[in-house]
Amino acid sequence: MNIYVGNLDFKVNENDLEKVFEEYGAVSSAKIITDKYSGRSKGFGFVTMENQDEAQKAIEELNGATLGNRDMVVNEARPKKEY
Repeated sequence: MNIYVGNLDFKVNENDLEKVFEEYGAVSSAKIITDKYSGRSKGFGFVTMENQDEAQKAIEELNGATLGNRDMVVNEARPKKEY
């Protein structure tokens, strides 16, 4: 399952994100989206977990949890809309 993680502190890196989600199960990947010019975090990212049940538990328990001075917004990622 692909999980959207928003409202991230700009100091949070991909390793931090992976460690938080690994408490709930195996993490395939953790990616923080960065500005392509400055390289600075855009404050959101995506985590991929193979096990659906573990991913759902992580979403339920981490949505609203604090990571690095900010409350994360965690939910199932939706496909990008084409305009």
